[in-house]
Amino acid sequence: MRSSELAARSGVNVQTLRYYERRGLLSQPPRSSSGYRAYPDEAVEVVRFVKRAQEHGFSLDEIDELLHLEGGGPDDCDTARQLAQTKIAEFEERIRDLQRMQASLSEFVSTCALPRADRRCPMLQTFHTDEGTP
Repeated sequence: MRSSELAARSGVNVQTLRYYERRGLLSQPPRSSSGYRAYPDEAVEVVRFVKRAQEHGFSLDEIDELLHLEGGGPDDCDTARQLAQTKIAEFEERIRDLQRMQASLSEFVSTCALPRADRRCPMLQTFHTDEGTP
């Protein structure tokens, strides 16, 4: 199938396919006699795999590793599990950071209820200093 068909079937644009090829995530296909790329049907699944892995927070480097593990046995499953556990730990840290930021902003917003003469915006003051970093 041609690049445009692969792109349409896998929900990406043609430039993304070219990028995946350059990164080695998608094998460069042979070319037809007229010079068009001729992707095999399996390329759709590879591109969809990459997109689903990205949706789960994996970087393209991590996805490259997952693609190399895909056909393996128990050792590959252990490696994939470790990658997933590492990703979960990263998410948990990001969630904690976001919760700290949310709490800080909520505190800032709560001071807005004070009478105008009694308030100075702590959010604006904090953003002017290095001490307010959550």
